[in-house]
Amino acid sequence: MSSLSNARVSSRTERRTATDNGNTQPRAPSAQQERGNRSERPDPRQTQSPQPPASGTTHRRTASGTQRTNRNVEERRTERVQVTTRETVTSRTRSPERPRPSAQQTERTRPPEPSRTYSENSRPRSSKAEAPSLPWNPEVSLVPHTSAPLASRITIPPLASQAPQSLQPRPLHELSLEVQEAAILEDLLMVFMGYEGQYVRFTKGYNPSVEKDRLEGPGFKILPGLDPSLQDLTTTMLKMATHYGAVEAFVEVQSREEFGAVNHALCAAIRKLLQDYLILIAQLETQFLTNPSFTLHVLNLHTLPTSHMMFQLYSLAREILKRNSLLEDEDSDDGLDDIENILESLREGGDLGPGNIPGKKICKGGSVLGLITKRLETMSGDPAARSLLTSLLRDASRPYMMMLNEWLHHGSIKDPHAEFLVREQKSIRRERLEEDYTDEYWERRYTIRDHDVPPQLEGVKDKVLLAGKYLNVVRECGGVDVSKAVTDVPRSFDDNRFLDNVNSAYAHANQSLLELLLTTHALPARLRSLKHYFFLDRSDFFSYFLELGTSELRKPVKNVNTSKLQSLLDLVLRQPGSVAAQDPFKEDIKVEMNEISLTNSLTRVVNISGIEQGETLQTPASQPTNESDKAAVGFTSLQLDYSVPFPVSLVISRKTVWRYQALFRYLLSLRYLEQQLVSCWQTHNRSASWSHKSSNKDVERWKRRVFTLRARMLVFVQQLLYFCTAEVIEPNWQALMARLKTKEDSKDGTTPVRTVDELMQDHVDFLDTCLKECMLTNSRLLRIHSKLMQTCTFFATYTGWLSRELERADSDLSGTEKPGQMSKQQWERYQADRNQRHGDSAASNASATAPTEEARLEKLFEIIKKYEVNFSRHLQILLDALNHYAATETVVLLGLCARLSTANQGTQYSGLRADEDGASHG
Repeated sequence: MSSLSNARVSSRTERRTATDNGNTQPRAPSAQQERGNRSERPDPRQTQSPQPPASGTTHRRTASGTQRTNRNVEERRTERVQVTTRETVTSRTRSPERPRPSAQQTERTRPPEPSRTYSENSRPRSSKAEAPSLPWNPEVSLVPHTSAPLASRITIPPLASQAPQSLQPRPLHELSLEVQEAAILEDLLMVFMGYEGQYVRFTKGYNPSVEKDRLEGPGFKILPGLDPSLQDLTTTMLKMATHYGAVEAFVEVQSREEFGAVNHALCAAIRKLLQDYLILIAQLETQFLTNPSFTLHVLNLHTLPTSHMMFQLYSLAREILKRNSLLEDEDSDDGLDDIENILESLREGGDLGPGNIPGKKICKGGSVLGLITKRLETMSGDPAARSLLTSLLRDASRPYMMMLNEWLHHGSIKDPHAEFLVREQKSIRRERLEEDYTDEYWERRYTIRDHDVPPQLEGVKDKVLLAGKYLNVVRECGGVDVSKAVTDVPRSFDDNRFLDNVNSAYAHANQSLLELLLTTHALPARLRSLKHYFFLDRSDFFSYFLELGTSELRKPVKNVNTSKLQSLLDLVLRQPGSVAAQDPFKEDIKVEMNEISLTNSLTRVVNISGIEQGETLQTPASQPTNESDKAAVGFTSLQLDYSVPFPVSLVISRKTVWRYQALFRYLLSLRYLEQQLVSCWQTHNRSASWSHKSSNKDVERWKRRVFTLRARMLVFVQQLLYFCTAEVIEPNWQALMARLKTKEDSKDGTTPVRTVDELMQDHVDFLDTCLKECMLTNSRLLRIHSKLMQTCTFFATYTGWLSRELERADSDLSGTEKPGQMSKQQWERYQADRNQRHGDSAASNASATAPTEEARLEKLFEIIKKYEVNFSRHLQILLDALNHYAATETVVLLGLCARLSTANQGTQYSGLRADEDGASHG
């Protein structure tokens, strides 16, 4: 036996002698033995009854393992001396309760040993030796069920400060150094498991019934009187007990359902470590009971590695709890996500329980993995901490990787706790694509939770999102077998195949969706169909449709019969020989009426944010009607609509159909104006009042000015129409088709694989480029162009009125005799036309003689001058603006500027007039 043990034996022998002289009762050990045998946690220092010495009973330190059969009689005596000494401590601890010694006081030495009584004060005792007058009767009960399956359901043991004075241990300063060390060793083994000891107790500020206090960890204090040589070492080791208590509470809290599968997996991994920790404590208790050389220093050496592990777990737990606002209130930057989740749950009729409504920020999923990863990087210089955190990260990431693999390989999200990096808005369904003008389904159905992305996925999060989105579309079209289990995929982030798995899944999903769009659903053929109808490409059928529907299209927009126009369009589309007759998608084209003028519609969109951005495009139907729109007729309000099935509707979405409609209405307005001016030219050539040569030279000069202005307007409209179709739409269309064809021919691997999103963006870019180069995205050009179109329209519309005024101003036509310059056939036709017109309007005949011919002619010259000035001036402003934007933004406008300049040649407005440009807009 060591010298330290010999010193303990001699000290305890002296204490036994002093105790025996104090008439200590020897019956207490038998009662203690009786109670110790019934306890759930055996007392480390409890002994068998030493009642007669001949019984050969040994100390309990020899009963926890194999019996010490080789001990001699001297050793057994030493053990008995040690037991007697501890019993003496018990009796002396309780003696100060009574003012005078008596037989009753001696009888009270029968209750259990204080260390045993308090260390198990959570279990009620029913001992015959306990005095009936003591009120101490702690009870245990079950706590309500929580959503954490393995959480403790037993009430917290009462505090040591609540125990009666009769059960308090003897003060430490009255004990020798060896007895102090033995008592502290025994207490530490209890404290390491989260309980209070005789001399080591919870601090006053700690309340085990308060969850926040348990998560902070219990604080411990040592009763006064402990030798300084033991004080510092004991205080150091108590930190491990604090960390253990906090980690145990963390596991119970974070195992609740609302904290998600990643937290559950992390708690399971920590629970395994805590089990190993308790096994170590049990082994240390065995050493304490069987090894007489087991000291406080030896205990400290055995617990150093475990203490470091518990500190790492404690630090990690605190960071997670701070993120969860369970220890400290932190600003929540994901409130929008919470609101969206609440609204989503309301739309789906879900259970709005405490675990389903995120009232505060919850650190779960990718945030937990990111926190562990960040801590792993910080502790990379500590091999033990690195190994521990690596193991925790591997275990915690397993459920996250299961969700990731399900998303990458099946296109579906199994995320009941909203912790995956991809958020799904189930309320946005594909059925809404038919009226969705913002591409909400594609852009908002699946989005990334930017604050919950694990660092391992930060570089490939866009690929993860797109891979699942692509595969989700293919899955909804029946192209993915979701019943097939995902096998041979990485299960943790440290797997070498992790990034390869993401990249291969992305490539497969992209290829599958491209093949579905380009081959199965014939996307190029649908785009060609759209070009025929909306861009009036080879549109002989549409010219025929306009002729048949002229009577209907001339009506005010509210009186137009859309069903009749739809029937006429269907009839024309089935006409043999037309390009539309062979189109398999002709059933998808529909006729609509838009009461808002094209200029007003485009101006509102441009003033909001610019059409290039796309996301803020508004539906035309939601815009208020302007005063200028009330005079709209069928020709100016006609537009086509196109319905496409899913998944082609992702590419040809409502947002892109709106662009097609804007371009169609613009081209139709140019076609209609061209048709009006051509009709005007026909009137000027066939009507006798215009075709004959008048004897009045002023009338002839006026007619020449009208013919010139009409020709200039027709040049303007035809050049503009040619530019938009041949120099803007067609080249951009060919470029789009070339990109599609490149994708189709890239199977040999020479061309980089393009994605579906690139394809969709190419389509939107094509339409935006066409709108921009057709001057439909610039508010200034829109205003100037609108004024020019109005001037031309008014001129063509008032041709009939000008013809009647010409008849009254021309003396050759106002008489009853045939002019000499007019043939007999022309005169007869003129007379028939005049009689028909005058019969319809008697008022016109009555007023014919009112003004003189000179006054009429002067009025006609004023009218034609206003038209000339208005047209020439605005055309020159347009040319100046086109020169400016061709130099700064769109170079293709330079060709249009050169073409349109011919319409102003020979006029006073030919050339640059920047001063009038600025004045006109001032």
